[in-house]
Amino acid sequence: MSEATPNPQAAGSSWTAFLKSIASFNGDLSSLTAPPFILSSTSLTEFSSYWAEHPSVFAAPAKETDPAKRALLVLKWFLTTLKQQYASRSEQYGNEKKPLNPFLGELFLGKWEDNAGTTELVSEQVNHHPPATAYSITNVPTGVHLQGYNAQKASFSKTINIKQIGHAVLTVPDPSKPGQEDTYLITLPSLHVEGLIFGAPFIELDGASYITTSTGFTAKIDYSGKGWLSGKKNSFTATLYPTGKEKEVIYNCSGQWTKAIEIHSGPVKTNSSKNLIETWDPTNAPTSNLIVAPVEKQHPLEARRAWANVAAGIAKGDMDYVGREKAKIEQAQRAMRKKEQSEGRDWERRYFTALAEPDAALTVLAPNVGLSTNGDADKTGGLWRFDSAKAEKVRGQELSDEEKAQLAQVLLGQ
Repeated sequence: MSEATPNPQAAGSSWTAFLKSIASFNGDLSSLTAPPFILSSTSLTEFSSYWAEHPSVFAAPAKETDPAKRALLVLKWFLTTLKQQYASRSEQYGNEKKPLNPFLGELFLGKWEDNAGTTELVSEQVNHHPPATAYSITNVPTGVHLQGYNAQKASFSKTINIKQIGHAVLTVPDPSKPGQEDTYLITLPSLHVEGLIFGAPFIELDGASYITTSTGFTAKIDYSGKGWLSGKKNSFTATLYPTGKEKEVIYNCSGQWTKAIEIHSGPVKTNSSKNLIETWDPTNAPTSNLIVAPVEKQHPLEARRAWANVAAGIAKGDMDYVGREKAKIEQAQRAMRKKEQSEGRDWERRYFTALAEPDAALTVLAPNVGLSTNGDADKTGGLWRFDSAKAEKVRGQELSDEEKAQLAQVLLGQ
């Protein structure tokens, strides 16, 4: 990312009012009203794709027989997702923009087709108050599967501080033990937004996040930013060690997650060219193209179809039109919630189910990394897991044009 440069539009009264509004803000980001020039036409449900824009790296652990090296490959994959997750948009637009807030039941479906084979993505907004997005990503040839859910809680103290709520669970088939798989529990980093005064916001990660595995290894990733330990933006150090033995470092990684990443064997203090295992430079590793169905072929609740009019208004800068189109969706959604309440029923999630019983992965692994064994379900409307039976039921399901129009009218006011 380039250094923050003043945005000429940020000199206006709308930006000043926005800065004042966040000065006392404490809650979920969906309730913030941002000035027009910082609105994105992309919905938060699309952000799930950032987990796997390098499918070959995502699938690679399934080919490694050594459990420590397999855990290292999982750590490497996680690190390669950070630029896409937290910096790609500010590089694309010149600043971080506020995404569209998904409605309950919103979908984003896609797939990657590359040298890793087919990798499938399902993303669904599973809760609205508080907002939570669940996702499932599967590399079909290897069976590597990621699922998780997340929400955000924001507060303001000189900048916007965001605590990410939720977690991800990665399962990797063990190539040396047919029919068995490793489980990796992944926690999410905290972040804050820099560059607000200049009207050119960008994200910086802080604190630590963890990856802990059923094979007995844990990785800790420490994040630091400009003006802190290293003086460089987007800096991190990561160590992989036997669970519970943090000082017995087997591998370490360091660098800037937007730039070069180095992977060494042993602890950080021994790093040299002799124990350098690999370097990763995102600028030399193009992402695979995500394939999404044409808008006219999409389900009415798929993000790009549902928000098409809003996105068109944002592109034209016609914020009156944007406001009207957003209001249609919001009013239709409020009407549906009232109808459900009067009938004593809940919205049926299409691909995910909230577990009624404890989750095995969390029960075993959450204590390793200080995560609640309920997965913070009380803050996300449930402990959400991908429901393969639901997915199979709707796979290949085609709606008629009449059915699509009826759903769009009832659920989106379109």
